[in-house]
Amino acid sequence: MSLKSQRRLAAEILKIGENRVWIDPERIEDVQMAITREEIKKLIHEGAIKKLKEKGVSRARARVIREKKKKGLRRGPGSRSGAMHA
Repeated sequence: MSLKSQRRLAAEILKIGENRVWIDPERIEDVQMAITREEIKKLIHEGAIKKLKEKGVSRARARVIREKKKKGLRRGPGSRSGAMHA
């Protein structure tokens, strides 16, 4: 049986997207039986359904490039944009 409706309800209750809803693989039967918002809320409280952390954008590469630019690197003709005599 699909968990699509349970995942959708949990996402609505937790105010997140459906992809960020984690369902405990060992409690799948319990989640499948839950069809009301109250049952889903109970499972969230029990820890069978959780909210996954949001994935951010890593700034590591940007920091490395900024340090290189401080040293005067990355200034060759291939890095330049715009008109030649601008």
